[in-house]
Amino acid sequence: MKKYKNNKSPHGGKGTSVRAKKHLGQHFLKDENTARKIAKTLSFSGYEKVLEIGPGMGVLTKYLLQENVETHVIEIDVESVAYLEENYPKLSGRIHQQDFLKYNLSEIFGKEEFAITGNFPYNISTQIVFKMLDLRMQIPEFSGMFQKEVAKRICESPGTKTYGILSVLVQAFYETEYLFTVPPSVFDPPPKVESGVLRLKRKNTLKLNCDEKLFFRIVKTAFNQRRKTLRNSLKSFNLPENLREDTIFGKRPEQLGYQEFIELTQKIQPYAVSNQ
Repeated sequence: MKKYKNNKSPHGGKGTSVRAKKHLGQHFLKDENTARKIAKTLSFSGYEKVLEIGPGMGVLTKYLLQENVETHVIEIDVESVAYLEENYPKLSGRIHQQDFLKYNLSEIFGKEEFAITGNFPYNISTQIVFKMLDLRMQIPEFSGMFQKEVAKRICESPGTKTYGILSVLVQAFYETEYLFTVPPSVFDPPPKVESGVLRLKRKNTLKLNCDEKLFFRIVKTAFNQRRKTLRNSLKSFNLPENLREDTIFGKRPEQLGYQEFIELTQKIQPYAVSNQ
């Protein structure tokens, strides 16, 4: 990728711009208005700390720093970290050069609640969501930019082709809202697809009324063979014939909302324990 004209950062910072690295899935947001809108997707209410994933050159970061919260950023790219350290003195001690997917966030937040936001690298965005779900007891709010297709899938309703594993698992714990679409032209380099910004707000029910590990396993197994009825896609659970005659097993996974998957888990749970 070519550097910006005169090798200066497009965001008014000192020094040269950071080179976008394909292997890190970097597409730097260069539009101030879009960055401002993403920052405003969080309510900044009910928690005191925010974590931004993949800040790059800080176009979103500077708007988070204007809010009354303690902003932390986590960035794997050495070049971006150096740029942030030079241009954002307010972040001193809160720039974490780590791989978000591998890092133990309790090193930063302990057991405190915090929000997550960011312009997420498309190549790891789904994994970011799964880690967020693992940490859901600490994350009351989550927002950010994904590939549009992924953002739409997370917020999708039952009965559609795009409704899937992410839809069910996220909606079981969070209220989902697709906010707006972002064109490729606001990035450098521009991606080949549109982007979408979403917001997730955790529900008051922090735990499901079923075995949650089994719930996750059933959802993933069912959608791995989404064209089949549950009677066929869940054969690996070795369920008794009388249970498999239940009408719910005649449905396909995309026909079930998260609440119905909870009910399905409750039906399977007594047998799954004996089959372990």
